[in-house]
Amino acid sequence: MPLLEVESVSKAFGSLKALDKVSFKVEPGEIFGIAGPNGSGKSTLFNVITGIPFGPDSGRIVFDGVEIQRKAGHKIAWLGLARTFQRETSFDKLTVFENVLVSGAYGKPNRSPEEERAGALEALDIVGLPRSRHGRLAEELSVFDRKCLMLATAVAMQPKMLLLDEPASGLTRPEIETSIGLIRRIADLGVTIVLIEHVLTFLMSLSQHLLVLNQGEVLTIGNPKDVIADARVIEAYLGTRKAAV
Repeated sequence: MPLLEVESVSKAFGSLKALDKVSFKVEPGEIFGIAGPNGSGKSTLFNVITGIPFGPDSGRIVFDGVEIQRKAGHKIAWLGLARTFQRETSFDKLTVFENVLVSGAYGKPNRSPEEERAGALEALDIVGLPRSRHGRLAEELSVFDRKCLMLATAVAMQPKMLLLDEPASGLTRPEIETSIGLIRRIADLGVTIVLIEHVLTFLMSLSQHLLVLNQGEVLTIGNPKDVIADARVIEAYLGTRKAAV
């Protein structure tokens, strides 16, 4: 049974259709990629799936057998669905460790203080943030470390599925390679991952299936190599065949 089923989901802002009858499925344990030009509806799709900050106008979203399209964001998180955002998000005046503690408490309420602390330390270890940085304020971190912190806050929620919105944005080539390994490490822990990214090498390295959105609609979905070779994708997203290489 799919872990996530999105069925004919639509979202409009006035006369603008940000999403128009979008449908796809994500199987447990896979890394599922989403691509598309700017304004194609990718981040809006994450918003309506997680209920942060809004849900869909119509359609059906089923996560782990539960319909979630009308649930509040925190209740969706409690079911095991976490996300990150395009820009690094943190409480800048809290330490690295405090940020992860807050997130863990949000995603997994009713844990003891000892369980919360152990979960935060485990999440930080998973993303590779050394303990020498746990006491630093979030605002003092580099761009790459802030992205790692954002990942740690999501991992601390102990999700079944993690939605990553452009995790490679703003990173250097070596940092992108490190991030690829980090996402694989999280997936190896049994977390299903849905990944939005403009860096095609990133998507191709990680994704088992790739969906392309264009103007709020599903353009195509399938094996990443086949999708990238599709003439409609080249025209809508890549622009030229040379860019697909």
